[in-house]
Amino acid sequence: MLADRNDDNARSSSVKNLYFNDNELEENLPTVHELLYLRRALGQPGGKLPLFDLDGQEVDISVVRRCLKQGWAERWFQNPLKPDWLVCKLTPAGRHIASAP
Repeated sequence: MLADRNDDNARSSSVKNLYFNDNELEENLPTVHELLYLRRALGQPGGKLPLFDLDGQEVDISVVRRCLKQGWAERWFQNPLKPDWLVCKLTPAGRHIASAP
């Protein structure tokens, strides 16, 4: 009887491990700001990502860095006049994300 009880506990704990947390999937999806940033590169030569938003303000650096980290963007070249600017372009993965309906 005790053996059965232990076996039931093992089964119930293994069932708990089967539940999966889908919050991890959201980490791989772009935010609205990131998606708009990526989509603006679709019409640009070479997939160049913008340095400025539609209001003429610098694109939030956290958006650029997250796109780089996720592999949706890559550094294109170092700007000698503004070395702190991240001049980037779309990667194939970024183009796929930006082109999704």
